Amino acid sequence: MKNPFHLCIVDDDDIYRFTIIQSAKFLEIEHKTSVFPNGEEALNYIKENQNNPEALPHLILLDIDMPIMDGFQFLKAYESLEANMSKKIAIYMVSSSVDPEDIEKAKSYTSVIDYLSKPLKSDELKAIIEKNR
Repeated sequence: MKNPFHLCIVDDDDIYRFTIIQSAKFLEIEHKTSVFPNGEEALNYIKENQNNPEALPHLILLDIDMPIMDGFQFLKAYESLEANMSKKIAIYMVSSSVDPEDIEKAKSYTSVIDYLSKPLKSDELKAIIEKNR
């Protein structure tokens, strides 16, 4: 039996996380969700599980502006792990920032598939999940 789709949300906004979790439930796609309020906690989880592909997420929705470790700090640290990962993880930067510098910087990371604006709509979430299953 195939493992359920694993969605990871790295964002400090409780309301946004709740909205994404609820949207994912309505998609009727078997999945599990991991939630981290900052990049450091997400990175620690990935480090602990880097050799266990079944524990790693298929998809990370990553915010930029978070306490402790922001999205760009996460990406920089993640890049050093990526080559030794047992599974490729699709990362989408999802932010309310419309600053062209943020968008350009996010897209400069090879691990980032795309930069999306908040709020993420249900049909966008469904398309991302379908693409990365």
